[in-house]
Amino acid sequence: MSSYTYSLSMFDKAINLCAKPAMFRDKILAFMASVILLSKISYAEAVYIKDFSIDRTEVTVGSFAEYSELEGILTQAEKKGGGYEWAAGWKRRNGWTYKSPQGKLAAFDEPVVHVTWDEASSYCAYNRGRLPTRDEWILAAFTELRDEPHGEYLKGKVYRYPVGDTPMGMNINRSHHLSVKTTSRGVNGLFDMGGNVWEWLADRRDDQALTAGGSWWYGPEKSTRNGLQWKPIGFYAVYIGFRCVY
Repeated sequence: MSSYTYSLSMFDKAINLCAKPAMFRDKILAFMASVILLSKISYAEAVYIKDFSIDRTEVTVGSFAEYSELEGILTQAEKKGGGYEWAAGWKRRNGWTYKSPQGKLAAFDEPVVHVTWDEASSYCAYNRGRLPTRDEWILAAFTELRDEPHGEYLKGKVYRYPVGDTPMGMNINRSHHLSVKTTSRGVNGLFDMGGNVWEWLADRRDDQALTAGGSWWYGPEKSTRNGLQWKPIGFYAVYIGFRCVY
């Protein structure tokens, strides 16, 4: 080896030694950021109903973000530049995705929206679950099945709304959705089965699927058992999220 080559080799090693502390620091910072991210993720607790269990809350941004990162998922809303909002017709809003549902960065405990039926189904399957059927969702939302219900709920009673005899306590503010577990706890101890965001169901009719629960935009009648709506399975909007059953 010539003295010139040797000096270059030593120079490269010196550069590497100088660079390693910075590289190590960057890796530590990235790791710390991932720990903070995971600590803020709100995993849904499953509640046993009858022959199945259902998420206590809607799937959150934090949970979906972790899944998307691990699996390399890019949603249709992200690919197309943004999801939809109703404004005298469906309008695409640039930059509106599950990460920024109304153009601003979402909190980790907000319900995930701007996802298609297939994207919701894939998330549930990844977590060894699936989307609830119409019958499962209606049973969980309106019929109190707990032996010792909280508040004034009565075992065996069928309620008009997922929060009781009246819609009081649901998020139907006509402005935006709220973080999970911030509204009134409803029938069977579930949150936001009425209001907040529509929820994809397993039931299909050609290229459409049922959604249930209404959303923050709609009045209380859309949250009743008669308020379910069919939507195209490839649709994604600021009003539609989901939860899983197991």
